Amino acid sequence: MGEGDGETDFIAASAIPGPRIYSCCNCRCHVADHDEIISKCFQGRNGRAYLFTNVVNVTLGAKEDRELLTGLHTVADICCFQCQEVLGWKYEKAFEESQKYKEGKYILEKAKVMKENW
Repeated sequence: MGEGDGETDFIAASAIPGPRIYSCCNCRCHVADHDEIISKCFQGRNGRAYLFTNVVNVTLGAKEDRELLTGLHTVADICCFQCQEVLGWKYEKAFEESQKYKEGKYILEKAKVMKENW
C-alpha cells in the first residue's frame, strides 16, 4: 500500500470512544470525533462539508488534481472501510500558498455522515 502505486491506503482504528461521533450514513461505521473538526464552512460535492484533522475507518483512493472553489488541489477520495461509500476526500497538496493549511486534512460531507451519541 504505497503512495501512487494504485493501491488504496487504509486508516483504521477501533470504535471511537465517547460522545459526539460522526458515522457513515450508510452503515454507521465510526469515522470521526467531533473534537477533530477544524471548520464547518466547506463545500462538498453534495452540499456542506466539514474539515477534520483526522478520520478513521476509511480507505484512501488514488490521488488526483481537482479544481475546487479555492483553487487547484491534489486530493484523494475517502471511502468508508465497511461499505465503501464515498464520504469526502483528503487534501494531499494545495497549490496556492493561502490554502496550504488544508494539506493532510480531511473533508467529510455532511450528507454522507450522521451524528451519534449527541
